[in-house]
Amino acid sequence: MTSSALITTPFTASSTTDEVLRGVDLTGVRAVVTGASSGLGIETTRALTAAGAEVFMAVRNTAAGGAVASDIASSTGRPAPQVRPLNLADRASVARFVAAWEHPLHLLINNAGVVTGGLERTTEGWELQFTTNHLGHFALAEGLHSALRDGAAERSGARIVVVSSTAHMRSGVDFDDLHFLRRAYDPQIAYAQSKTANSLFAVEATRLWAPDGIVANSVNPGGVATGLQRSFTPEQKASLDAAEAAGVFAYKTIEQGAASTLVAAVRPEFAHTGGHYLDDGQEAYTVPNDTSLGDHPHGVKEWALDLALAEQLWAVSTELVHS
Repeated sequence: MTSSALITTPFTASSTTDEVLRGVDLTGVRAVVTGASSGLGIETTRALTAAGAEVFMAVRNTAAGGAVASDIASSTGRPAPQVRPLNLADRASVARFVAAWEHPLHLLINNAGVVTGGLERTTEGWELQFTTNHLGHFALAEGLHSALRDGAAERSGARIVVVSSTAHMRSGVDFDDLHFLRRAYDPQIAYAQSKTANSLFAVEATRLWAPDGIVANSVNPGGVATGLQRSFTPEQKASLDAAEAAGVFAYKTIEQGAASTLVAAVRPEFAHTGGHYLDDGQEAYTVPNDTSLGDHPHGVKEWALDLALAEQLWAVSTELVHS
């Protein structure tokens, strides 16, 4: 898991996906990218495809996904990524995706995410951000575990990359009220909880699945203007603008934002080690839970890497997705 000697790479906040993949041949690598029809997902899919990977785009809107796949084939000169339907907020959709999967899998990139401006619930009554950003990805990874195990046997390891966020620093996971049944709803806190859950998933997935050759790491893409912000309320937009003005983050291009995902996905430094949180292409340093985001915007809070919390979240998630 984490250690006192942080893992470093040659990359920085300004590095791009093409720089990370320069000289890398991914022929024979099979990858699934969720949320691949917009924002960071498009760039991640494009970069992997350009490097020779066989990419499966897991998307809600297959028509949009098909258009993106055609564009990627044209721009890269590679075979078009395959498009498959997946709605992470719908357990039946996740189950159908898993049931239809027939191949060893080498790389699972849990990239999709939602932000809501107010309280939205699934048919089960679950809070939508936690369900989509964490529980749906949890069920997907669990369902594809055997495929990842087979992929690891083929290529001496398989990897899971989970897109988290610096927002995790706003909140840990509230195990007493995961779905805001009692506490007042704050969409920013709900999003933060889901992003902490993303990191904790990587910690426990690595502990459980490393013997199968599977490791998982989470990444902070940094500030990137994507469709994720389309549902922001005026309050959320004001909070983001204030954070930018205070120097908490500076906007990156899409190519720079997806670079840390590719570092975790292909770099040898992370081939056989997991449970790490990456920021600007490096393993982030850990900060106490009472640290302010403004003071350490490139850190990772203890509650996002805590072994006991990761184990607890895994147990709760298992119970929920199989209920």
